Amino acid sequence: MTWQQIYDPFGNMIISTALAAIPVVVMLACLGFFHIKAHIAAGLGLLAAIAVAVFAYGMPVDMAGRAALFGGFTGLLPIGWIVLNIIFLQQLAEQNGSFKVLQDSLSGITEDRRIQLLLIAFCFGAFFEGAAGFGTPVAVTAGILIGLGFSPLAASGLSLIANTAPVAFGALGTPVITLAKVHGYDLMEVTAMIGRQLPFFSLLVPFWLIWAFAGRKAMWEIWPAILVTGLSFAIPQYLVSNFIGPELVDIIAAIVSMVCLVLFLRVWQPRTIWHSPSLKGHDVSAHEAKPPAPVVVHERAALVRAWTPWLILSVFVFVWGLPAVKTALNGLFAPSFPMAGLHNMIEKMPPVVAAPTKEGAVYVLNILSATGTGILLSAVVSAFFMRYNPVEIVRIFFRTLWLVRYSLLTIVLMLALGTLTRFSGTDTTLGLAFANTGAFYPFFGTLMGWIGVAMTGSDTASNVLFGGMQKVAAEQLGLSPNLMGAANSSGGVMGKMIDAQSIVVASTATRWFNHEGDILRFVFFHSIALACLVGLYVTLQAYVWPFTLMVVR
Repeated sequence: MTWQQIYDPFGNMIISTALAAIPVVVMLACLGFFHIKAHIAAGLGLLAAIAVAVFAYGMPVDMAGRAALFGGFTGLLPIGWIVLNIIFLQQLAEQNGSFKVLQDSLSGITEDRRIQLLLIAFCFGAFFEGAAGFGTPVAVTAGILIGLGFSPLAASGLSLIANTAPVAFGALGTPVITLAKVHGYDLMEVTAMIGRQLPFFSLLVPFWLIWAFAGRKAMWEIWPAILVTGLSFAIPQYLVSNFIGPELVDIIAAIVSMVCLVLFLRVWQPRTIWHSPSLKGHDVSAHEAKPPAPVVVHERAALVRAWTPWLILSVFVFVWGLPAVKTALNGLFAPSFPMAGLHNMIEKMPPVVAAPTKEGAVYVLNILSATGTGILLSAVVSAFFMRYNPVEIVRIFFRTLWLVRYSLLTIVLMLALGTLTRFSGTDTTLGLAFANTGAFYPFFGTLMGWIGVAMTGSDTASNVLFGGMQKVAAEQLGLSPNLMGAANSSGGVMGKMIDAQSIVVASTATRWFNHEGDILRFVFFHSIALACLVGLYVTLQAYVWPFTLMVVR
């Protein structure tokens, strides 16, 4: 029996919207205010979502359970699989001693913590976002930063802030490609529109990142390096997105930015060196009072050995992200499992779609093409390069599995919650509430994308959820559909830093377990502030000359 979604079950959007928000409020309140452990908070949020779906929205109990189960499987693969294997590689490098050499080599480029942050969190992270996405950049950069001596809050929170501007073109352009494919946008037009929104924020975010870390005064001390980093990322981001396509935007921009920053540092260094690895205001010692850390110089052979595992990782992740490789691997093994009692049993209804549309629920066990498998293979290859024997490799892998067990459980529960809200229609209720804002829609429609990513943990998922609604609402209001489709993705990237999945990845990478609430409280202001700035920018593009000249109709 088919069940049709109802978006205003009480005939009052205020009441329906308040009920739809309960699961998210429960989870965020548990994390941010009551300091409840992440897996327990996620479990409570999931129970709230089931209660709202069944008792308020009339969703059959068995469908609600199956939707949560379907989401849980998605949490294990691909997300949990990425987290497990990147931490596995990190554990191998740490125990081998090569991770310490890598840290020393980064310190050799610059001792200044602020510039290390630009190089690792922003540039290096953007490369991994472009190549893999889905939690990989935060896991890698947070792990490196904590190894360099950054405080857990700094390593976690700042990696999340840095991983914003590249997200719309992450995983070889998957979010925008999906937006175009699912909802009928012209791929090049909507790609170009995103490329006319995000470069401004690609320039802004590095300044914001250093301000959040060290304060305004310390930020201005290194403004030339920040400007070089931001401009050398923003310009390629604009050019590639507008004249080539979405697939290589982040990868090209990240490489250009890294090269430009390293070359610039050969001719420029800050007058004062910032040695504190903690966030300003979170460390009782002033950074000026800290003696400079001695720079350890290693032989070339040691540096090559230290960097080789991460080079191997980069190659594997890039290759695994290529569409042709994914297709070939899926052809070898990628069985599909339609979720009985859920697949094509739920219909999305107007005004979200033009006509009733069945929701598919097919779990694809694409273990070979999953990014996490590429990371696992890179870890195994690196382990042999680091002269581990097979028994040691297996032992460290299972020890890593035990280390991240609660994080994996949290990811499973978070994805179960996000998937249930999609199938029950409660996330659509929140979207429709924003769609009723009339002339203010460019601003609130952008925040709709932010909510979508905050709830699902994925810009791709947010585009699937709200991309069609953005198109319909834009046409009804006389706005450019490409503008609002792009705004959904551009606004969504700022929600990436507060989605529970990313926060758990960050806390796991830094081994700062049970501090997810601390991370959430730190990044929440930055997330909402940047999302509002994107909303204001989109509003200018909608109504104010000369910003309207940027709009692709």
